[in-house]
Amino acid sequence: MARPKLLELPEPPDRPDPRAILREGLPDRYLTADDIAVIFKVPKETVYQWRRKHTGPPGFRIGKYIRYDPAAVHAYVTERMADDRTAA
Repeated sequence: MARPKLLELPEPPDRPDPRAILREGLPDRYLTADDIAVIFKVPKETVYQWRRKHTGPPGFRIGKYIRYDPAAVHAYVTERMADDRTAA
């Protein structure tokens, strides 16, 4: 007797891959200085200046590379927005 075929439903095309998203729409990987420059629409040199002056999102070193935790970047933006609201 032949086994019945299981019904396979295709994934909706507009559904994002859950492995690609961490939370709040941020990627599930550490961000590079290039990523931060794209997110904030600033030159990469500005990102490095923020790091030297300790004014931008907190980053950390992995060997010779600088990486940013997406959750820490989100927290930094949230904090900046709250500061701007209280200053207004």
